[in-house]
Amino acid sequence: MSQSIVILTGAGISAESGLGTFRDEDGLWAQHRIEDVATPEGFAHNPKLVHDFYNARRVQSMEAEPNAAHFALAELEAKFPGTVLIVTQNVDGLHEKAGSQNVLHMHGTLHGALCHACDHRWPAPATMAPHDPCPACGTPATRPDVVWFGEMPYGMERISNALAQADVFVSIGTSGEVYPAANFVNEADMFGAHTVELNLEPSSGVSRFAETHFGPATQVVPEWVAAELTRSN
Repeated sequence: MSQSIVILTGAGISAESGLGTFRDEDGLWAQHRIEDVATPEGFAHNPKLVHDFYNARRVQSMEAEPNAAHFALAELEAKFPGTVLIVTQNVDGLHEKAGSQNVLHMHGTLHGALCHACDHRWPAPATMAPHDPCPACGTPATRPDVVWFGEMPYGMERISNALAQADVFVSIGTSGEVYPAANFVNEADMFGAHTVELNLEPSSGVSRFAETHFGPATQVVPEWVAAELTRSN
């Protein structure tokens, strides 16, 4: 019987809640180059553009509602006899809205603000601007508390420890192309975990998984959760 489940979620789990992925042709990401809005260099060059972009994403995420996949994972955490850790690449907060409590935001969150002068963190207002002062040090150095390309994801030591102890590792709605998350399946497999991919279509790393299920997240995630809960009881 499984005692520990680690779940990695990516943009695909939130797509049916109306939040676009990098690859959507008409989403927010399609209107900007990643280098301009998701890198420290882009922020240094044009902080107003970056803040405007994340302000729009923040409003979008505040209006979005969790879907059946988010609720299924919350149910798994509540009913599974062991531990369930959700490691998410998403910054939208929909896992918490659905009721999940053990969530690690490896790429930060839209609902957090960070001072890049003193590293103080605080809840983000709906709208942020470059001149906003840090409530701790007073410096106008406010940025979104999200991890940009070229920065180290949050919680890597905790994630590595969880993968080493996991009986099951599940990847949901990810492309399998962004590291270090793309390597989690290899880490989990090395320590003996059963590995599962749940995705709309096969990821670039599909061959590394022992079990795969493809289809909309609102279909395949609840089905897998129901099966896992049946096995654990």
